[in-house]
Amino acid sequence: MNERKRVGICTHVPFEGPGMIRDILIEKGFTLDPVPLWDNAPVPDPSSFDLLVVMGGPMGAGDEDRYPWLGHEKRCIRGAVDSGKKVLGVCLGAQLIASALGSAVYRHHEKEIGWFPVKATPAGIALGLPAEYETFHWHGDTFDIPEGAELMASSEACKNQGFILGDQVLAFQFHPEVTREAVQAFTQACAGELVPSRFVQTADQLLKPGPDRYLEHEQVLRRVMERFLGH
Repeated sequence: MNERKRVGICTHVPFEGPGMIRDILIEKGFTLDPVPLWDNAPVPDPSSFDLLVVMGGPMGAGDEDRYPWLGHEKRCIRGAVDSGKKVLGVCLGAQLIASALGSAVYRHHEKEIGWFPVKATPAGIALGLPAEYETFHWHGDTFDIPEGAELMASSEACKNQGFILGDQVLAFQFHPEVTREAVQAFTQACAGELVPSRFVQTADQLLKPGPDRYLEHEQVLRRVMERFLGH
């Protein structure tokens, strides 16, 4: 890159950071501007960044009464999209993007927590996702696909596992960015959610995958981000 582009990275809790996304952006020469909303950081103005990354969290996209900054954040997302900036969201981040673009976000009939396969749509495959691969999930909400966007992938538990809007918006319901340390942090911080069911695994199952699983995650994420970022 001839110039260092700026990335605003919104986080909602201290244990859900950008993980592998951060490493890839640094390698590609981006300047990272952390926005820890959980620590009262101000929501950035869209003019202050070239790319907006919105990470996950245990709150809901509509919980503005408890977390007033969610409303400001959704306006920031909408402003970024309207001004032509690229926006990338993960889990809650994907839900916030969907909400900012006018789609409904709501409680899903299944919680999905653990390592489960997703099947990519043709749009997802074109972006670099494998036709099917096992990835990490931790969510109880879902969203409708925004108008004009394309479904990216589905799982047995949850149809809408992400979407793409042109070359500008990329939203993952699942977590392609996780490291083993991140999964450990999730498991410790949200242990109360691990009530085993068909699509909720135990802590031991969450932590079982070895290095090969994370290497596959990194390879997939790197391929997708290279196509999304255009380099």
